[in-house]
Amino acid sequence: MRNTTGPGLGEGDTASGGLVVRGLCKRYGAIVVADQVALSVARGQCLGVIGPNGAGKSSLFNLITGVARADAGSIRLDGVELSGLGPAARARRGVARAFQIPQPFAHLSTYENALAAASFGAGLSAAAAAAQAWDALERTGLAPRARTPAGQLTLLDRKRLELAKGLAARPRVLLLDEIAGGLTEPEVHQLVELVQRLKPGLALIWIEHIAQALMAVADRIMVLNFGCKLLEDRPQAAMHSREVQEIYMGVLGESEAPHGLA
Repeated sequence: MRNTTGPGLGEGDTASGGLVVRGLCKRYGAIVVADQVALSVARGQCLGVIGPNGAGKSSLFNLITGVARADAGSIRLDGVELSGLGPAARARRGVARAFQIPQPFAHLSTYENALAAASFGAGLSAAAAAAQAWDALERTGLAPRARTPAGQLTLLDRKRLELAKGLAARPRVLLLDEIAGGLTEPEVHQLVELVQRLKPGLALIWIEHIAQALMAVADRIMVLNFGCKLLEDRPQAAMHSREVQEIYMGVLGESEAPHGLA
């Protein structure tokens, strides 16, 4: 495994607060989804994660959020161990996730969706939740659509709502799970610009198949395969590494490569 780091980008560089994962292991019978995975991302940084289908990317997010319990390893957020906590407790500690396929409460307004995230995700009181929800809509450009039923939003705005719900939960670390999937190229650019604006106040981990999106935002890119971390490097070096080329071109073929890599 190659792990090339530069000034301010190395593992363990979390002086400004962030997430540190060490020795994370998880298996389901003979299937290993995490094999001694280690990573760190500080506030104001973005760690991109790539890998073929079945590499363990979604499993990594499930382990960080507490949806799945690790067999071994440590998950610390701003120095606090999270491994013994369930999903709700981790959410209130500052772990939030935006999903690839938005599933808002379609009959509720955009604002009410963000309010639910602030109330139940962050556990805020009524007044604080209202303020947090509105702030999240303003930061994601959805304030003009606050009264629009979420089921009537365009796909891009539903993606924005996923980010707004994450922000409404007062995250310290925000996990982005292929949020650019299904968007047109101009829409991807708009989403990337939004993530870039949000990045300074958050520790971001972004799983994405659209290489250009990661290249524009990520400080480092980590490559997973069969639950193992193959390498972590700066975006250009990672995307053009021999390991990545072999995984996507040699083993799986071009059709399964991240968009822009093949």
